[in-house]
Amino acid sequence: MRLETDRRPVILTGANGVGKTNLLEAVSMFVPGRGLRGAAFEEMVRKQAPAGWAVAADMLGPHDEVSLGTAWQPASALQQGPGAVGRKVRINGEVQKSSGTLGAYARIVWLTPAMDRLFAGPASDRRRFLDRLTLAFDPQHNSRCLAFERVMRERNRLLSDTRPDTIWLAGIEDQLAEAAVAIAAARLAAVDALQGFLAKRAEAGRTLPFPRAEIAISGELENRLGEIPAVQVEDEYRRLLHDSRGRDRQAGRTLSGPHRSDLLVTHSATRVEARLCSTGEQKTLLISITLAHARAVRAAFSGWAPLLLLDEIVAHLDAERRDGLFTELAVLGSQAWMTGTDAALFDTAGREFARVTVTNGSISRTTLQ
Repeated sequence: MRLETDRRPVILTGANGVGKTNLLEAVSMFVPGRGLRGAAFEEMVRKQAPAGWAVAADMLGPHDEVSLGTAWQPASALQQGPGAVGRKVRINGEVQKSSGTLGAYARIVWLTPAMDRLFAGPASDRRRFLDRLTLAFDPQHNSRCLAFERVMRERNRLLSDTRPDTIWLAGIEDQLAEAAVAIAAARLAAVDALQGFLAKRAEAGRTLPFPRAEIAISGELENRLGEIPAVQVEDEYRRLLHDSRGRDRQAGRTLSGPHRSDLLVTHSATRVEARLCSTGEQKTLLISITLAHARAVRAAFSGWAPLLLLDEIVAHLDAERRDGLFTELAVLGSQAWMTGTDAALFDTAGREFARVTVTNGSISRTTLQ
């Protein structure tokens, strides 16, 4: 399947199960990680198709026009040897060492129906959401998170030994402390930028289609970074890791660090925590945060807003908020991709939006004029 678009937002409509979300998922593979569903790569293979999948795109962004490509094959289908990995990435035809390099070229944020209860779900979901927002500001953030997880697993393994090598353990904890503070600092910077744009919208004095959210991070390292220099926080965390070896050994895991932090969101007008708001209010708060984030990223990167993937975004919005969303996206200038089963819900979007009809896994009609 091939789809050519211009700079405008894209509306994908069609019946359930025809492949609209699959298109969004394909686009989401142009950033590090597992895409908008968080699915294993083997689950993305089309049924009754050859093993593996591949997507490619020509994108215009801060680095001018760039050709991106990523593909996956099961390990058994690959030649063995150096560089043989399940997922491969090419940028302008050149093979990359990892998918982490994609973060410098594509900035993508998504909202899916599964995220409607983000604020009422586990903290791990909110951390993943926060880390995606942070990645749009800092392309190295995902690599640091992966490094932290890898080193933390190594520390947990060492602690499980009857007599762990304390010298090796100290070296591991040095790496863990460095990565942890870098992750916490990047998150704080992203939240500060985002909070600033949330506040600016409120100060503008005009009626907004979505409520203002107030956001903060709850975490040991993030809290300390607001009080003392990063180098001191790193030293403190290193000592904490040393002193808590016994406790962590008993627990079978590392109990302190940025992997325990949480994103806190409050409805500004009502002063109610987002987790206690209604489902509808939670959805509108999530949209509010995403739009503010897009404006913050645009300001940080020479006017280039991130690409937004908004799956079934208008299904439960009233007419006023639907129109407000269309207006916000048109002003933002981001190439948002929206899906929906009812084309009539997008009637008021106007000519600023391109429309594509998807039928049985293929594009049957495209309106881009």
